[in-house]
Amino acid sequence: MNLRVGMVGYAFMGKAHSQAWRTVNRVFDLPMQVEMVALAGRDGAAAQEAAARMGWGGSTTDWRELVTRDDIDLIDICTPGDTHAEIAIAALAAGKHVLCEKPLANTVAEAEAMVAAADAAHPAGVRVMCGFNYRRVPAVTLLRDLIADGRLGEVRHVRASYQQDWIVDPDFPLVWRLQKEIAGTGALGDIGAHIVDFTQFVTGQRLTGVSALTETFIKERPLLGATDGATGPVTVDDAAIFFGRMSGGAIATYEATRMATGRRNALRVEINGSLGSAAFDLERLNELEFYDGTQPAGRQGFTRILVTEAEHPYMSAWWPTGHIIGYEHSFTHEVRDLIEAIATGADPAPSFRDALQVQRVLDAVLASAASQSSWTAV
Repeated sequence: MNLRVGMVGYAFMGKAHSQAWRTVNRVFDLPMQVEMVALAGRDGAAAQEAAARMGWGGSTTDWRELVTRDDIDLIDICTPGDTHAEIAIAALAAGKHVLCEKPLANTVAEAEAMVAAADAAHPAGVRVMCGFNYRRVPAVTLLRDLIADGRLGEVRHVRASYQQDWIVDPDFPLVWRLQKEIAGTGALGDIGAHIVDFTQFVTGQRLTGVSALTETFIKERPLLGATDGATGPVTVDDAAIFFGRMSGGAIATYEATRMATGRRNALRVEINGSLGSAAFDLERLNELEFYDGTQPAGRQGFTRILVTEAEHPYMSAWWPTGHIIGYEHSFTHEVRDLIEAIATGADPAPSFRDALQVQRVLDAVLASAASQSSWTAV
């Protein structure tokens, strides 16, 4: 049985998703074979070149064509956030499965509409997933398993930070990620959404309230392609910092910034519990730091677990013990899980409803920062 895929968008995420669709059947023994039918992009020549380079059977300049084609079963959405809702809702109405990149939408209302469309399509066997790929890093899934097994005891503290520096230069142009009408938010939605989902996934708890502040350090930037010095306003946050309380009683702190000079893509999460602690660093994504507080005092200390054993999540499909994997593998694992779910009629995770909850957290952060209130309920 084939799973015939159409993808909308072909830039950064499109490249990552294409790698996953090309690779997944070559690595995992799955009940469905992926057929990369076509991709859609606004620039016809660029879309055609991308399709040929990344392994797609064809291209179009109209995503609606993909949605209406009888030879496509799934629509993979890799576009900016302002288009997610329209494409996903149309695809679901046409009976297509949907994989949508994070954050799910630009607003809570859009995300709610997407959830409603997914619920309406579900009885017909249509399935959806939101692409929070860091869930599929083996060390992150192992962290989730350790917490679920009680190895950390009662979770008390959650610390999450995601730092980048790609817009530190004030001469960096006003790209779409810096415009609210296209991106929705700045660092908050772009990378903050990742650490919100990450921490809720590994702890099994949800944020119930937040207190936040945001900042835009560089408020005007050169217009993209301008030669006359023209500038435009940055309408999203450069950085967001917030703390919150989780449903199981843990307290949490979050930092998302694209202005951390020297930090290229630095994501770190640490969880402290009554019996132990664990920490993950994306720059060392094959490792997990684990502290077992049940050991005698003289034997306590953080242990580095190299997550490359066949018994570790996803790793049995890859290389011999000790041979590491990389960023792109998380997307392969993502589509592997989606294919398994579609083939068996299971509900993939994270669902659109899971992603809606993340969207509500982002909305609460913005509301708290705007009102400068001490606490804003999610």
